Amino acid sequence: MTLFKRNPFGHILFLKKWLIRIFGLISHQRYRGFNDLRIEGSQYIRDLPPNKVLFVSNHQTYFADVAAMMHVFNASLKNRVDSIKNIGYIWNPKLNIYYVAAAETMKSGILPKIFAYAGSVSIDRTWRASGQEVNRQVKMSDIKNIGIALEDGWVITFPQGTTKPFKPIRRGTAHIIKTYRPLVVPIVIDGFRRSFDKKGLFTKKRGILQSMVIKPPLEIDYENEPVESIIEKIEFAIEQHPSFLKVVPIDDYVKSEEELNKKRDFWKSY
Repeated sequence: MTLFKRNPFGHILFLKKWLIRIFGLISHQRYRGFNDLRIEGSQYIRDLPPNKVLFVSNHQTYFADVAAMMHVFNASLKNRVDSIKNIGYIWNPKLNIYYVAAAETMKSGILPKIFAYAGSVSIDRTWRASGQEVNRQVKMSDIKNIGIALEDGWVITFPQGTTKPFKPIRRGTAHIIKTYRPLVVPIVIDGFRRSFDKKGLFTKKRGILQSMVIKPPLEIDYENEPVESIIEKIEFAIEQHPSFLKVVPIDDYVKSEEELNKKRDFWKSY
């Protein structure tokens, strides 16, 4: 029956739609009320194909970043221009948007488990577990699941694998790009670390300027470009290359619209 139609991971789409609607209604004021989310580049969202799109972004909280992107993507697809005004766009959300997250995080409570049902592709981190540094093999099933998600729709990933700024890009992201050849769309966020706690569940401070800049897809030679070159392209695109430390505060946020404009002008001229 259509009511019980499932996605490739076995999740019932009717249930997923209602979860997105409910959490969208609950979270909307976090980006257009308590705080102010400034958006640039929504036109790129409207021009994307329905699947095989990989969004790469810097990371500031566990869940608030993804929730904001879900708002922006769905609003853009409903012809909002750099805006999430009028929450009506969430009534019929795009259901094949996924995000890559650590399995450990998504199993840490009832709420993360519900979030996982709404779109997580959970993976076992190879470099960290239970707060300790580890070194273990990549699970091929994790890579395969990301590939399944890309074939079905859009996937959001945070290639640094941490909310700490200016950490190295994980090589696995470049290998996924070379293997599945998605369209790679960079996103740069700011202000979320000041607005929310680390998990992104609770508002830490109100009246914060948040920003999300969606950039045009990267040009990548999937066949011939080495992993190192792809990594460097991502570092520059999401403004996390080590050279940017000279001009960007280590806390990776801006406190005012004036600072945001200065930062944007710098990247445009780079």
